[in-house]
Amino acid sequence: MQILPGGTATFLLLFGLFLGAFAVRSALRLYRVLRLLRHGERVEGRCADRRTVDRGPGSERGYATEYVFAFRTRDGRDVEFTDHAPGPFGFEVGAPVRVSYDPADPEHRATVAGPGAWGPVLMPAVFTLALGAFAVGLLAGFAAMRGWI
Repeated sequence: MQILPGGTATFLLLFGLFLGAFAVRSALRLYRVLRLLRHGERVEGRCADRRTVDRGPGSERGYATEYVFAFRTRDGRDVEFTDHAPGPFGFEVGAPVRVSYDPADPEHRATVAGPGAWGPVLMPAVFTLALGAFAVGLLAGFAAMRGWI
């Protein structure tokens, strides 16, 4: 009994496209962070808060730590934001950080990536490469099963 029409080939195609979508999403995140590092304004900020967030009942690790960072823009606005994977050991509340932000939209485009906090660069890079490699492998398997290569 086949669950999917086309069986294994269809599975390879769908799962390859699924992983490819996540690889593209991670690549876009990496691009945004690297662009902020190269072209963004740099100011001193601080770790404003460290919260424990419930991931829900179906998660193996039920809780995650989320870091909130705060900084003041050059025009005097106070901004708070969260950043992904700040580093292997996290930050203490009140710890100074270097913030790179886009002056046009500091509330939505800011990062603490840089010396002492390479997590916002490394995590999307690892996901892009790993998921991209799996997606390419699955899609190549699909093409081979179809006789295209």
